[in-house]
Order: sequence, then C-alpha cells, then structure tokens
Amino acid sequence: MKYVLIGTLGAQWAAKQQERTDAAKAKLAELGITLESVYYVQGAFDFVDVVDAPSSEAMLAFSVWYSSQGYGKFDTHPAFSPDELGAAVAKA
Repeated sequence: MKYVLIGTLGAQWAAKQQERTDAAKAKLAELGITLESVYYVQGAFDFVDVVDAPSSEAMLAFSVWYSSQGYGKFDTHPAFSPDELGAAVAKA
C-alpha cells in the first residue's frame, strides 16, 4: 500500500539532515517500507514523501519510531492509483 507522508521537522534536526535521513532510511528498510520519493516544501509543512509499505502495521511502527526519535511529526495518508479509484467507483 502506498502512503503519502506530510510532515514537519523538529527544530534540532533541521541542521542534522543527513543523520536524520540516514536513520529514517535504515528504519524504513528494516520494516520493509520502500521510500519512493522525497520533496521538501515551504509553508505549513517541511516535507512530502511517498512510501510503499507492506502493511498498515509497518507504517504505524515507523510513525511511532520517527516521533519517538524527536525528528518531528507527520500525517500519514493512504494513496490510491487512478485504477484503484476507478475500481472503487465501479463498486460504489
């Protein structure tokens, strides 16, 4: 399942970008989550990532871990392809 993560960085981690991203990538790999894209944005949020997770439990574990490290916070949103949306509309 694909997820879009929209988040903010903790102030202390903004200057330690490489350390934070290396640790996050290692945890994602440990949980079987593939990081598909990363974008840094301006405004209310600092980043938007797209990941592919093997389960909602894996995504939840990453979310809990990320927050417990003090890296910041993110919202997790399931993401659907156009074909998935079409199939859902056909069933509705």
